[in-house]
Amino acid sequence: MGIPLAQQAKVAAYVLKQQLMGRKRFPLVLMLEPLFRCNLACAGCGKIDYPDAILNKRLSVAECLEASAECGAPVVAIAGGEPLLHKEMPAIVEGLLAQGRIVILCTNALLLEKRMDAYKPHPRFIWDIHLDGDQAQHAWAVSQDGVYDRAVDALKKVRDAGFRTAINCTLFNNADPERTAKFFDDVTAMGVDNIMLSPGYAYERAPDQKHFLNRQKTKDLFRDIFARNKGDAKWRMGNSPLFLDFLAGNQTYGCTPWGNPTRNVFGWQRPCYLLGEGYAKSFTELMDTTEWDKYGVGNYEKCADCMVHSGFEATAALDALKRPWKAVAAQIRGPRTTGPMAPEIDLSQQRPAEYVFSAHVQQAMNDMAHETPARGAKHGGTAPPAAAE
Repeated sequence: MGIPLAQQAKVAAYVLKQQLMGRKRFPLVLMLEPLFRCNLACAGCGKIDYPDAILNKRLSVAECLEASAECGAPVVAIAGGEPLLHKEMPAIVEGLLAQGRIVILCTNALLLEKRMDAYKPHPRFIWDIHLDGDQAQHAWAVSQDGVYDRAVDALKKVRDAGFRTAINCTLFNNADPERTAKFFDDVTAMGVDNIMLSPGYAYERAPDQKHFLNRQKTKDLFRDIFARNKGDAKWRMGNSPLFLDFLAGNQTYGCTPWGNPTRNVFGWQRPCYLLGEGYAKSFTELMDTTEWDKYGVGNYEKCADCMVHSGFEATAALDALKRPWKAVAAQIRGPRTTGPMAPEIDLSQQRPAEYVFSAHVQQAMNDMAHETPARGAKHGGTAPPAAAE
């Protein structure tokens, strides 16, 4: 198991407190996106498809810390864009740690060697480095050669400097189970603390749409991969055991979108990390006014194939706390890779997809056009591309 016991206990204590307070919906992980700008242009990513005025926006340190305090989730995953392009990222991480958060900083690692001295090892801080397979597979995933070697070199340097490390591996429908298993063997041998897994995000505006997995292919792929987790050097997984069992088709879970709320330069994103169908000005507004029952597998066409961690990891974690014996059994045996799969959720009553992304982008551009310079500076404002580097 790659998740430290202290971290598990911290999250469990938080969940117990929420349940004792009678809260039906509460977050587990804040998905914090302080910027959308990136130094890669991956074909499967829809996060950089914005006008320059939006790509140049940054959340300030104060806004990031305010979002964390307002949300209250015990874990903050900082994504983007590429977070290391944000010049104030060290202060953001330091401030989140001072709040007592578990901080996961996701990066493609291209700037990691250059920026690592601005950070200090901490038991609640982890570098989460994107590696989507072996050298050839990762080059395809990020649409650029040479990135794998640079990321691995950076990973080894921060590991040797005493930092906790993880890899964030997103798999698409061209992933080969044998090669992927060999890749997991290799990164385990490198000494990473966690392997964090997810099927490819189905961003509706990603340039490459043909390589996203549907639900059945997701289950078949992960069963084939997990069946190869053999030998003495077992993979140290950063996902919960029941989420991995879900990926292998052994659990019928609905998503818990409020479990991983997203705060980015637009505001609090409705309903989840993957679907930008509106934005709230505050976390309270997000929780109280989002029509949660309109979304999820079986409810909405866009959600039909989703098995992504940002929707289902919270479901698995809550199931584990409700039925700890079930989680222990899944941890001991690993994901089941043979036999019948759990029943699927009925899709016959799902509502059709609405394509509203462009309207939100236009609204954001209109709002920015009416901001005064002082207000823009106060709220992170905009920065020229050179300043972002």
